[in-house]
Amino acid sequence: MMKKEKMRFEKKKDTVQGMFDAIAPRYDFLNHFLSLGIDKLWRKKVRDLLKPLKPQSILDVAAGTADLSCAVSSLRPKEIKGIDISEEMLKIGRKKVRDRGLDSMIELIQADVENLPFADNHFNAVIVAFGVRNFENRKKGLHEIFRVIKDNGVFIVLEFSKPTKFPVKQVYNIYFNHILPFAGRVISGDKSAYSYLPGTVNTFPCGKDFTDELDSAGFTDTSFSTVSFGIASIYTGRKKT
Repeated sequence: MMKKEKMRFEKKKDTVQGMFDAIAPRYDFLNHFLSLGIDKLWRKKVRDLLKPLKPQSILDVAAGTADLSCAVSSLRPKEIKGIDISEEMLKIGRKKVRDRGLDSMIELIQADVENLPFADNHFNAVIVAFGVRNFENRKKGLHEIFRVIKDNGVFIVLEFSKPTKFPVKQVYNIYFNHILPFAGRVISGDKSAYSYLPGTVNTFPCGKDFTDELDSAGFTDTSFSTVSFGIASIYTGRKKT
């Protein structure tokens, strides 16, 4: 990687880490408030996709405050590892895990998806909710995820997308580009965090464009489906060697 490109990636990483550290105390409230609670239903859909696979070892990438880790804990795997670059988010997640009596199952670790601290072929499943668009080097991150998944393991991504049908598209654009940044700024006290969100969603390769990236990373049987009229999408892929 060229030095200039590496510096650009490192700068973005520092920006994302600092931003999420800053909004961590209000993150859960804002997520549920600004999504009208729909984000909880989306996480349940991820859990339901995992259920028939009965994974015993799960990695939650960009775990944040551990909402998704807690959601899939009902599947009773032997272990759930959650990683995130924001230690402040993880502190809140660890308290949540302890309060729910899940600390023997869920471990949250500060780590970078581009350099996962796990052996090859370790996890039956890797899951990510609203985090892939924040990867600095998405290609490298996806290859690292592929590395740590066991043969026949599954990768599931929950991510925002862009509705295309009237009138959802128009309402979504007004809410996502104007109302959400304003409300997020007022409630969190952070001027940049909820202005950053629409920008990352608008530049994220939705639909087939992202499944093409999964294919390039080595995943097979890749697919996607939209939820809530296209506001979000769930992507899946398998590792077959």
